[in-house]
Amino acid sequence: MAQWEKLWQLPVHYSQQLHELYDRDGLPMDVRHYLSAWIEKQEWQRAARDYSLAMVLFQVLLENLDNQHSRFVQEELFLQQHNIRRYKQNFQRYQDEPCALASTVMWFLEKEKEILASADLAEQVQFLQVEQEAMETSCQQDLERKMAGLKNDVQCLEHAIICLEEQQDEFDFKYQTHQMEAVVDEAAKKAQVRVLQELVNRLNECRKSTLSDLKKLMDRVEDMIDVLVKKELVEWQRRQQRACIGATDNVCLDQLEKWFTCVAVCLFQVWEFLNKLEELVGKVSYENDPVKAQKPALQRRAHTLLQGLLKSAFVVETQPSMPQGKGPLVLRTNVQFSVKTRLLVKFPELNHSMKVDVSMDREAPNIKGYRRFNVLGTKTKALNMAESQFGGMVADFRHLILKEQKSGGGGKGVSDISLSVTEELHIIYFNTVFELKGFSVELQASSFPVVIISNSSQQQSAWASVLWFNLLSQDPKDVMFFANTPAAPWPQFGEMLSWQFLSATKRGLDDAQLEMIGHRLFGKQQSYDTNKVAWSKFSKENTPDTFWVWFDGILVMVKTYLEDLWRDGSIMGFVTKNKEKSLLKKKQRGTFLLRFSESVIGAITFSWVEITSTGDPDIKTVQPFTKVDLSQIPFHEIIRNFQILEADNVPENPLLYLYPNTPKDEAFGKYYSEKSGDASPYLKYIKTKLVFVSKENTLEPRPLLSSDMAQSAGLEPLSGLCGEAAEQVEDLHLLQPPLQPYHNDPMLSSSVEPQDEGFPSYLDNFADSDLLQLQPDPALPDFSFTGFNSLQLQPCGSIFQ
Repeated sequence: MAQWEKLWQLPVHYSQQLHELYDRDGLPMDVRHYLSAWIEKQEWQRAARDYSLAMVLFQVLLENLDNQHSRFVQEELFLQQHNIRRYKQNFQRYQDEPCALASTVMWFLEKEKEILASADLAEQVQFLQVEQEAMETSCQQDLERKMAGLKNDVQCLEHAIICLEEQQDEFDFKYQTHQMEAVVDEAAKKAQVRVLQELVNRLNECRKSTLSDLKKLMDRVEDMIDVLVKKELVEWQRRQQRACIGATDNVCLDQLEKWFTCVAVCLFQVWEFLNKLEELVGKVSYENDPVKAQKPALQRRAHTLLQGLLKSAFVVETQPSMPQGKGPLVLRTNVQFSVKTRLLVKFPELNHSMKVDVSMDREAPNIKGYRRFNVLGTKTKALNMAESQFGGMVADFRHLILKEQKSGGGGKGVSDISLSVTEELHIIYFNTVFELKGFSVELQASSFPVVIISNSSQQQSAWASVLWFNLLSQDPKDVMFFANTPAAPWPQFGEMLSWQFLSATKRGLDDAQLEMIGHRLFGKQQSYDTNKVAWSKFSKENTPDTFWVWFDGILVMVKTYLEDLWRDGSIMGFVTKNKEKSLLKKKQRGTFLLRFSESVIGAITFSWVEITSTGDPDIKTVQPFTKVDLSQIPFHEIIRNFQILEADNVPENPLLYLYPNTPKDEAFGKYYSEKSGDASPYLKYIKTKLVFVSKENTLEPRPLLSSDMAQSAGLEPLSGLCGEAAEQVEDLHLLQPPLQPYHNDPMLSSSVEPQDEGFPSYLDNFADSDLLQLQPDPALPDFSFTGFNSLQLQPCGSIFQ
């Protein structure tokens, strides 16, 4: 099913995300809809780098818009005609920058995939967290029962106020009548007074009872506010922190809004009850009137409760993020970002009446070099119910920009602490005023600390800081967190790493993969639960060999080139070389597994089992493939067409069974291109990249081709060696050169990945006489490669098994 069709079949919550996505400038939803099939078939990622392809796609896009306009003319759809014509005029701005158009379309397609992924994750989480959801459902049901009880108490109190007013009216009427009548009979007069005294006594008791009920109601309201503010809201904020760094926690605010609004409505009714009591006291009062004595304290308490509830109800629903950032809470100067605030107390009469203002660093620390920023763009918006899916009161800021203050910013400060740019935390504040029914209070919400960078090269380090803060900090306003950075306990740390893969690829890390990572960080242990990872070991600016640089390189590679293979479990990934050998040596010949390189950043390799002449298993490993290789040939095609030349020059693919025992074509067949065998567009590259390599330095290099090529060239195959030279041939190892197009780089050379456990010193043991390199030789026959006549071996470098 096409991506666009899948999006329109999602639940309402996700379709709303789609609408919000296409509210942004760049790609109109109409264009995406009518040209969906064509848009999804194009290579926008390549076009973003290739000007010629980008220009072709730009021209075809305009032609498609013309065709769509013609269809609307035939169907007499005037409005659609107008829109299509306007969209075409807007796209003309990409005439000189077609690559920018390709990048824009690619960005929208990626965001669509994220929406689909989040929908899939929601289904998975529903099954993975059954017990937790049952517990949450139980808590919610208990809270719902308390809310229902609160509403019932308010209704009962409202009825009591009505009864109180009726009693007072009865007393007032009889008292006024008694005052106007001139009763001469003393006995009759005393009888009337006794009746009035009984009425006032009943009125007094009723007032006391009403005040007592009011006090009990406010006790219940206070308990509810404590649950909402100190538990439910705090837990939501913690879930939001976790969700910002990849967790699948539910951060929907609809239920909280329902509860906050319910309590606020009840409190405003209490406020009205107190005002009603004041009105009744103004009409009838007497000595030791309980309303006069108790009402001021009750009114102050109601004011305090309502004020606290409303101040807590103003939150940042969506944390600041850039459209093309690595994640939320990393902002770049002079680049637009968006953020959404929400008032959890929903009163329709306040729609569009509350203005929200944005400001920066109102409580900035006075430390050395601390930067200051101004917020530019649309800094004031009204809370409204039009920008929310279910009509919540939100202010969605979509066009904000940060600009550093050049004058008066930074300075020496009173503290000597100096933080790097990616360890410097800033908070964005949002202010508004709530006014309703004579009640007024100023509200403020604040974002989680953001990291502000000025160059895209700082994104990786900045995201590491966001991960660390939101993993460990219990204070969402602690901008000095990195002045004394805590270490991360292994259980939390491992969970965070799994979130990175889960959010990027919909598949996290299993226990075995986390164990390998623990082995890398701490060495071999029975358990890592008591270990901690220091911040400096995880990520430190301008340090290329930190753990995060290695891990993030793998994550980017998997997300970009290997997502499908990772998601279906084909890639074991995080496994040490020793573990790899122990797994493979027990398997049949041709069994292979895929793992990430421990020494080359952002690379993947595979190892397989060969059987020696003595019947012992021999584990072979190919040089890691980097993003440069994978950008040109899909990894499943490399595995599919991978070949080595045996001693008799017969090409053979040594990869037969994906670990533990799945036939290769069964594991990867669904990813193969339509062409197969010699017709495969990738096979011609693979054939020329695989050669024999000997450890023996005294062996003379000679041309190595596949058997059919060797015969056409009139050359002896390598198996023709005899005598002493043949006896000196040791185990042969694979040389896999870079996969660049030959017309760009005619020199083919590479090396096998080292087997040492160190990082990143993977070039330590190279010897110039062991690695064989391919070079062109015009003396040999043509191989149908442009610019090449033949291949010749020359020594360079070392081979590692």
